[in-house]
Amino acid sequence: MNKMKTWFPVLITSIVFLLLWEAIVILFAIETWLLPSPYDILRETWEIRDRIFENLRSTFTISIFGLMSGLVLGVGIATVLYLIPFLQRIFYPFILISQNIPLIALAPLLVMWFGFGVGPKITIVMLICFFPIVVSTLDGFTQTDPTLQTYLKMAGASRWQRFIKLEWPSALPSFFSGLKLSATYSVMGAVISEWLGSQKGLGVLLTLSSKSFRTDRVFVAITFIVILSICFFIIISWIERFILHWKQNP
Repeated sequence: MNKMKTWFPVLITSIVFLLLWEAIVILFAIETWLLPSPYDILRETWEIRDRIFENLRSTFTISIFGLMSGLVLGVGIATVLYLIPFLQRIFYPFILISQNIPLIALAPLLVMWFGFGVGPKITIVMLICFFPIVVSTLDGFTQTDPTLQTYLKMAGASRWQRFIKLEWPSALPSFFSGLKLSATYSVMGAVISEWLGSQKGLGVLLTLSSKSFRTDRVFVAITFIVILSICFFIIISWIERFILHWKQNP
């Protein structure tokens, strides 16, 4: 019932929005190349369905591998910086600076260094995804209950034991917040990476459709980009709910 209360207003709002969109296109006789109606988009989706899923598979692959790479890198960096405060004071500013480098400018360099394969594309997604994980996980580590820290020290727990048994579990809510952000960023990162000369992917479909003034196909690509991002977010939310429930009810 609570889930219905949450999703019902969203569903109704979406339906009303689509109906208004359809009505405006019909009433003002707007050309499809300028603004396609939801029906035009749905019809085009069906007509190029095989091509869509082929491109979707490519974008999904780059997104998931880039996200996993960013996850490993982000957690690794956060752990090292937290356990060694001296390194955090040195390298954290450089991590912040790295996020101000436009990836659209960095992308050609990655192509020159690694070629036109999958590697540069996964690297771009990884560079987008690791930062929210580093920041949120570090923040989670610092929110550990100091009373419990003192208790474990008095009990003779080693530094590593305190980290594994207390600090890491305490950081999980913050970690998942960063991971959900990274998951949504990963799809957009994959789309950007596909603009570097890829032959498949939703980013390629988006670019080709835009150049040929197939606005209906542009909206099809955008729709599936949004759907993929939402799916990633929902899946990680389910994992978060399961793990945090297990943590609270061992």
